[in-house]
Amino acid sequence: MKVALITGITGQDGSYLAEFLLSKGYKVYGLTRRTSTVNYERIEHIQEKITLIQGDLLDQSSLSSALVETHPDEVYNLAAQSFVKTSWNQPVLTGEFTALGVTRMLEAIRVVNPKIKFYQASSSEMFGKVTETPQKETTRFYPRSPYGVAKVYGHYITVNYRESFDLFACSGILFNHESPRRGLEFVTRKISHAVARISLGAQKKLELGNLDSKRDWGFAGDYVEAMWLMLQQPQADDYVIATGENHSVQEFVAEAFGVVGINDWKSYIEANKKEFMRPAEVDYLVGDASKAKRILGWKQRTSFKELVAMMVKADIAREKRSEK
Repeated sequence: MKVALITGITGQDGSYLAEFLLSKGYKVYGLTRRTSTVNYERIEHIQEKITLIQGDLLDQSSLSSALVETHPDEVYNLAAQSFVKTSWNQPVLTGEFTALGVTRMLEAIRVVNPKIKFYQASSSEMFGKVTETPQKETTRFYPRSPYGVAKVYGHYITVNYRESFDLFACSGILFNHESPRRGLEFVTRKISHAVARISLGAQKKLELGNLDSKRDWGFAGDYVEAMWLMLQQPQADDYVIATGENHSVQEFVAEAFGVVGINDWKSYIEANKKEFMRPAEVDYLVGDASKAKRILGWKQRTSFKELVAMMVKADIAREKRSEK
């Protein structure tokens, strides 16, 4: 039985990855931070099948102890301060978690057991102000937020440890990937949640910032398979994971309202650019995943329309349950 350790297991990607690895027969450990309030909502349905241990990307010794305790074959580093807007308010903390946290885990692997395979969650936000379209593995990084800058550091330190210490260390440059488990602070879930509530008469308006921003949106459940596939290859490498399609926030909104049969969606939208606009905007992201398709054999299974419908329907069901 293979053993995997997932940091960020209580998050969107961590929960889907844990499910996937369990289906492959893995023993799954999850690293969780000690907090006063515990939120295991996303992994509640599999909690009896996984083992949670305490550790923190800010604490080097706890990471080394976690590796000694669990003896993993694979480590998936998904933990981060992952909300772009928050990175402007907490840039130093974002750097500690999202950048230096990667170094701490790589160093723990190097010292405890350099045979452990490592996956780093890189991000399309590293491309930022894009220098070519579509973006691929060789596209120059131009991050436009403290989060994007921190992710670039995490990406390059992974490359550095791979080349310097011969670690099996991969980075997945994942473009935006969403699901019903996405946090409410992210625009896609904010939209699906508001549309569900509006359709049920529980909310009247949806406040949004830049409706023209375009993203390459996929389903998180499809993307975690790519993470696993990267660690099954004979050689470690970095891969872009994306749909290759580009949709605006406005398209997402229109599609979401369409799921509940509302066509005059503009009457429900209130613009609040002051509140929701970033200091430096990322306007156009679309990825080229041809390398991943060719080498990993990965492909997306969920279309944009299916993703939006899945999220809205899940939020409607969630709202109806909470009313009881």
